[in-house]
Amino acid sequence: MSKQQNTLMGWIDDRLPVTQTYEKHMSKYYAPKNFNFWYFFGVLSMMMLANQILTGVWLTMNFVPSAEGAFASVEYIMRDVEWGWLIRYLHSTGATFFFIAVYLHMMRAILYGSYQKPRELIWIFGMLIYLALMAEAFMGYVLPWGQMSYWGAQVIISLFSVIPFGIGDALTEWIRGDFLISGATLNRFFALHVIAVPLVIVMLVVLHLLALHEVGSNNPDGVDIKKLKDENGKPLDGIPFHPYYTVHDLVGIVVFLMIFCTVLFFFPEGNGFMLEYANFEPANGLKTPAHIAPVWYFGAFYAILRAVPDKLLGVIAMAAAIAVLFVLPWLDRSPVKSWRYKGWISKVFIVVFAVAFVELTWLGTQPANDLNTFLARFCSVIYFGFFLLMPFYTRMEKTKPVPERVTGGH
Repeated sequence: MSKQQNTLMGWIDDRLPVTQTYEKHMSKYYAPKNFNFWYFFGVLSMMMLANQILTGVWLTMNFVPSAEGAFASVEYIMRDVEWGWLIRYLHSTGATFFFIAVYLHMMRAILYGSYQKPRELIWIFGMLIYLALMAEAFMGYVLPWGQMSYWGAQVIISLFSVIPFGIGDALTEWIRGDFLISGATLNRFFALHVIAVPLVIVMLVVLHLLALHEVGSNNPDGVDIKKLKDENGKPLDGIPFHPYYTVHDLVGIVVFLMIFCTVLFFFPEGNGFMLEYANFEPANGLKTPAHIAPVWYFGAFYAILRAVPDKLLGVIAMAAAIAVLFVLPWLDRSPVKSWRYKGWISKVFIVVFAVAFVELTWLGTQPANDLNTFLARFCSVIYFGFFLLMPFYTRMEKTKPVPERVTGGH
């Protein structure tokens, strides 16, 4: 670096600690050297967030947020705007891949106990991001104003009406901005989807990263690398995040983008899972689709909702299924973090829970019948059992000894 650059950088640093921030979060942030495949999904989630924001900005330039013009404007983007079809598919396919990355990122945290002390706040911020993402995705789902958009909004917003004492009806009307789903609903969802919720998500992502870099990253062994340091105060089992993991993550990004682009160019509708066929028809309040289903990433919670015969209890069960995730750090009483060193009971529970969640996700997208309802109830019991029994089986099981230093790595 030249003297002039040094002087310029020094001048900036005197006024804004750019170099100090870069060192703290990149070049002098020591991450465990044994990160594996599961650790790609944090950076992939951030990449997909950037994709959603950038493509979303371009889509708003031609989108018309009104009941009369929304569907036609999406068709206009797809047919007449130069590269409009690509931007729209980047956004719609991107939403699916964003949730895939987020779900796998959450699964990694469950596998390796990344929610345990001292990382509870990281998990809480992560869950708030997940909650905001679900709100963001739902409102974005309504915007194309197709049949499934309209009727999906009708079903989901009506859930608030189950709140007793007249509160539910008033709340439902307030959310819709009208007595029925209408242009007013679309307009306010557009404002929230484009401006309000993305700002909240970006803010929460920053807090998530700041909390992570304050306590340090977990690793597949659940070993605290800060305990063993060399004479210079550097962790023996840590390597600087930059350049090592920035280059390492590029491999994951390239592979992920190859899969993403394959789906984007050859299967953008995802056989009706990413863009429902009913959504290629304009919204019609007088014609109900044969099967109203949410997008797959809401499937698990919708399946839990439908599994309960009573509407109020179903909404409570669905809300509880999300709320229980927030208290996970205090449910796990295991003395070890990683499932590598937990007992066989925890390992069985984690695998069965993952299978049940995937099954619930599938069931939520399928028509309700006796078999699907039975399976949804069975998987819902497994889902809640995983969390509610956790204080008992994590405390009573025999764990393996945790090594002092991380295993594997380079």
